[in-house]
This record gives sequence, C-alpha cells and structure tokens, in this order.
Amino acid sequence: MSYSKLNFCFILFSLLTFQMSAQDEWEKQVNEMEQQTPETTATFKTTRLASSQTIEQVKAGVLDFRINHRFGRFSDGFDNFFGLDNAVTRIGFDYGITDYLMVGVGRSTLNKEYDGFGKVKILGQKGSKMPITLDYLLAASVVAEKYPVPNIDFFNRVSYINQLLIARKFNDKLSLQLMPTYVHYNMTQFPEEKNDLFAVGLGGRFKLTRRTALTLEYFYVPNNMKKNNNYNPLTIGLDVETGGHVFQLFVSNASGLTERSLFTASTSQWTKGELHFGFNISRVFTVN
Repeated sequence: MSYSKLNFCFILFSLLTFQMSAQDEWEKQVNEMEQQTPETTATFKTTRLASSQTIEQVKAGVLDFRINHRFGRFSDGFDNFFGLDNAVTRIGFDYGITDYLMVGVGRSTLNKEYDGFGKVKILGQKGSKMPITLDYLLAASVVAEKYPVPNIDFFNRVSYINQLLIARKFNDKLSLQLMPTYVHYNMTQFPEEKNDLFAVGLGGRFKLTRRTALTLEYFYVPNNMKKNNNYNPLTIGLDVETGGHVFQLFVSNASGLTERSLFTASTSQWTKGELHFGFNISRVFTVN
C-alpha cells in the first residue's frame, strides 16, 4: 500500500473516531441536561378541576379539608330562591401519604353518598424526556339514601370508578387533561340501564392573569350508556388564587360532586339555560 493511501486511511479513521467521540459527548450532555431538568409543577392549581380530579397531588403529610357546593337550577326562579333551596354539598378530607400518593374520603348530601379514593402519580412531565403527567384514580362510593328502594343491601349500593388522568402543561398559560373513565354500578336505578359506563373527559386551564384562570371540564358519554334523562356534563369555571388558597367558581349543567354522581345527576341542559352555580373551597393543614 502506498504512502498516500495509508495517509488517507489514517485521516479517515481519525475523522470517524472524532465524530463518534463528539456524538458520545453530545449524548452525555443531553442526558445530563435532562436529568437536571426539574419535573413540571403547577399544571393545575388544585387537585380538583371542577367535580373531577386533576393530576395534582396533596404533598406528603398535608391534610386538605374541602367543601364543594353546587346550587340548584338558577332558572327555577324565585320559588326555589334561584337554586339556593336545592343546594348540594360535599365535605371531604384528602391526605398526602407521599408526594405521589394521596387518599381521600367525603360525604355528599346528594343521595347521602359516601365516597373514598386513592390517586397515584405514575409519570411526571419532565422536559423532552417525558411530555405528560399520568395519574391513576381508583374510587368507590356508597349511596345511603333509602329512596327510591329502601331495602337494597350494602353491596348493591356500591359503585366503582377507574380513571386515568393524562395531562400536559404546554406553557405558563395553558394546561390540558384527558380523562378516560370507567364506572361500574353494582345496581342501576332502572332495569334498562347498563351497569358499566365508559366516558372520556377533557379538561383545561388557561391563565388569564397572575391570580386568575379560566377552567373547562367536559365528559362525553356514549348514548347507549347514558343514564335516563342525563346529559353530557359541561362545566366552565374561574380559579381565583387568594393568598395560598384557590377559590373556584363554576357554572354547570351538573349537580353531582363525585365521579359516580357526575353521570347520574347531570339532568340539566345548557341549551335550555338550566344552569347550576357552585364553588369549591379548601384549607390545607400540615399534619407532620
């Protein structure tokens, strides 16, 4: 082999070695940057969007005391004091076991319902490495109301909810959340109703000012799975941050305050002006 050919091979080998070394160094720097990239926070400002949950978690050792309130139909007029006579209230306690696992219990005046849930964070949004946050919600509720059938045993009063919460914070203003939902009713109110219900929810938050944000919550339920006289629940809200707290105001066609009742108590229609006003308030306490 001539000297020129040896020289060419040497140069080619050097270039390839340099390129591989540069590639390895670039990948190392990218990996280090991704590891240093903090997990996205404040996708939403509270653990509730409206009636449904968000991917946000109560921090470890923190107890969140919550009061959710929905009035009756404003369109019912003065006879029902524009809905105040038919108000629905849920009082609940949420607790953070870890920063990625929270549990909660509550009691609603609608159907005298008791509910409990656990929510775990599976994935956290983190730069280009992980584009979404993923939570899993498992909940159950028991209807204690005697009407319309007083002699139903405990097991038939129970409903179960499985839900995935898939969210992404696109920027400081916009966050969106997808909520595939499965609900099983051990017993339905009417024989023709199905025991299993699938729904897909869409939620969003758009920051208006430093302390206010517009929120949206909507669930689509296939017609063959809807409960009698129920409509797809749509809620529009306003989040107002007030010194460490988030006060939430809503207008909705739904009066339910749990995942179960959200699909059984949405009997009003936006197109007819049958709207419910409501609010959520909470107070957090550090337990340990």
